[in-house]
Amino acid sequence: MRRGKTAGLAAGVACAMLAFGVPAPAAAEPVKLGDVQQAISGLARIDGVVGAIGEVYVDGKRMGRGTAGSRLLGGKGGRIPSGSRYRIASQTKLMEAVVVLQLVGEGKLSLDDKLGDVLPGVYGDGAEKIAVRDLIRHTSGIPDFAESGKFDVFDFTTAYKPIDLVRAARALPQGELGKYRYSTTNYVLLGMIIEKVTGHDRAAEFQRRLFAPLGMKHTYLATKVSDRIRGPHGHGYHPDAQGRPRDVDRLNATSAPEGAISTAHDVSAFYRALSHGKLVPEDLQRQLPRPFPNLCGGTVSSASGGLPGISSTTFSSTDGRIQFAIAATLKIDNEKAMAVGDATTKAAEAVLCPGR
Repeated sequence: MRRGKTAGLAAGVACAMLAFGVPAPAAAEPVKLGDVQQAISGLARIDGVVGAIGEVYVDGKRMGRGTAGSRLLGGKGGRIPSGSRYRIASQTKLMEAVVVLQLVGEGKLSLDDKLGDVLPGVYGDGAEKIAVRDLIRHTSGIPDFAESGKFDVFDFTTAYKPIDLVRAARALPQGELGKYRYSTTNYVLLGMIIEKVTGHDRAAEFQRRLFAPLGMKHTYLATKVSDRIRGPHGHGYHPDAQGRPRDVDRLNATSAPEGAISTAHDVSAFYRALSHGKLVPEDLQRQLPRPFPNLCGGTVSSASGGLPGISSTTFSSTDGRIQFAIAATLKIDNEKAMAVGDATTKAAEAVLCPGR
């Protein structure tokens, strides 16, 4: 995970995206799983973790859950309910890519459309060569707006517009078109394209196209300048200038556009539907970030994300039958969170590939 000192710098590249499979057969074989609670307890013992939760689903049914650590810093607040909401951070990007590809499938947009034509005057030099597919795949060369250092994690008063984030990116050196360069600005621009093409805001389109049809009743897109997670949940913390952990339960969603807030149940429903080809036309699925099944002998993929105070990952089997959603609240600078990511993968391996 790549992090900075700004709320705008959302999680680093998802280490692997979901593999697209086919619906499980009616007489699917039983699935052998490891101890979920034990795996989550191990994750919560990692330095920098405040609390951790996880739930595993097989064919849409919850087959295990775990919670460890505490809801608040210092062991306070009790355990986090395993079904609590949490910020899924960069996993929001995959949802946004799905919405864009649905618009392409409906003929309202083309992958070859140029940024300069769809959003004239928004980006400036080079926009006439950057295609929609470049934004989806992070090959536009557009820098990450958060690298400008203009966005403060603890700013809960300044309301930014998407164009403000784009302008911050424009002030940075442009990368090479066609070369991979992870940048959240790409998805800020895709969000602007969604709103331009549909005439609706992103939150409404996410709700209409994803959350409502998939029964994701506890999922929503945060958009406000001072947004708290609804209902019981764990609190994350981020060091201030003096290195003291400060509660980042609030988040300025206007400078952190990867704002989807979900639950293990709901995010699992999304990945299951995507695996089974229910969200994106088959001929467009290959336009999504390529899957990298890196667990359990190449049978499980993962998608991860992080923001100040949170690290979240969803693991999914290549046939779409199994999902294991994990979230860990943190008290460390996100640059130091790599160990948490490694521990999350180990927890998943213990549950999804027992005996290996």
